[in-house]
Amino acid sequence: MARPATKSDLLAAAGEGFDKLRKLIDSMTDEYQNAEFGFEDRDRNVRDVLIHLCEWHRLLLNWIEANRDGKPKPFLPEPYNWKTYSGMNVEFWRQHQSTPLAEAKMMLKESHGKVLALIEIFSNDELFARQQFAWTGGTTLGSYCVSATSSHYDWAVRKIGKHVKSYRPVV
Repeated sequence: MARPATKSDLLAAAGEGFDKLRKLIDSMTDEYQNAEFGFEDRDRNVRDVLIHLCEWHRLLLNWIEANRDGKPKPFLPEPYNWKTYSGMNVEFWRQHQSTPLAEAKMMLKESHGKVLALIEIFSNDELFARQQFAWTGGTTLGSYCVSATSSHYDWAVRKIGKHVKSYRPVV
């Protein structure tokens, strides 16, 4: 599917991507879901991937809500920027090492719903026409939403799919 460029395409892609991710995980045994990936340094299991998605949803939600309330806030929290955000991802990973997989699933479902509800508030132009909001800079609000939803879900499906293909249970 092409990168969404309209509100309806964004909502459809986010819904389809989330459903694809959920179905992939549901198709896995509990053992597969909880097993460590054999190929990753940061997101080492399904829980870590789900937490990553949830935290990026939270970034989007907090950023939009603050700026809509007239409280200017950058998308990435200090001290991070687009060159150093990998450190933020590591911090998200560290913060959630004791979060159970079941809780991560619930958190992601909830944050996904909140993101879709927030997207619904905006018009197509507010999402995809340039220069609608000073706080989005040269990027459209929709582009941020695509990155936090459908594009990120595609990444998660690829990563978990790689795990499914490479997983060999210890006997």
